[in-house]
Amino acid sequence: MLLGRKLGMTSIFSENGEYVPCTVIEAGPCAVVQVRTLEKDGYTAVQLGYGEIAERKVSQPLAGHFKKAGIAPKRHIKEFRMDNITVAPGETVTIETILQIGDKVKVSGTSKGRGFQGVMKRHHFGGVGMSTHGQSDRQRAPGSIGSSSYPSRVFKGMRMAGRMGGTRISIRNLEVLDIMPDQNLLVIKGSIPGAINSIVEIVKL
Repeated sequence: MLLGRKLGMTSIFSENGEYVPCTVIEAGPCAVVQVRTLEKDGYTAVQLGYGEIAERKVSQPLAGHFKKAGIAPKRHIKEFRMDNITVAPGETVTIETILQIGDKVKVSGTSKGRGFQGVMKRHHFGGVGMSTHGQSDRQRAPGSIGSSSYPSRVFKGMRMAGRMGGTRISIRNLEVLDIMPDQNLLVIKGSIPGAINSIVEIVKL
């Protein structure tokens, strides 16, 4: 498990000359802030901190939380549930201690917010069509959504216009193409959710 920052997309050529699109992530280093135990907390998990932040910008309870672990304040904190915990508070987790080239990972992030969108963009509707038959302003409309006298209502879950994006999305089975430990860079095959510089979570499968 690691926290990172999406830097953007690029492409590389494999050994057999195949063009492979990939995403570059600045993964870690992450500091272990706290370790949850079954006896004390009722479950086992590791709490990681990522990104530097000035101490004056941290609340007193959080400052004490970081001080107890013996680390500098971190901007982002995330807890990962796991069974076999081999780290202790105050230690640092880096790419080379977790991942190797060829590993499969799950990447989670917040997708780009698109605002209020219509049904064609949000749900890939085809449009009304037949614009010559009196449909002067209905090309991108959803069409009829209700029923007649029965059931006389719109069913829940009907695909309609609304807020799109800005939700948590996870993509599994992404392959690690390259690791650059000296720069804390991770190259993953394919695309991942989120805008550039957004925070993502990386979990080894």
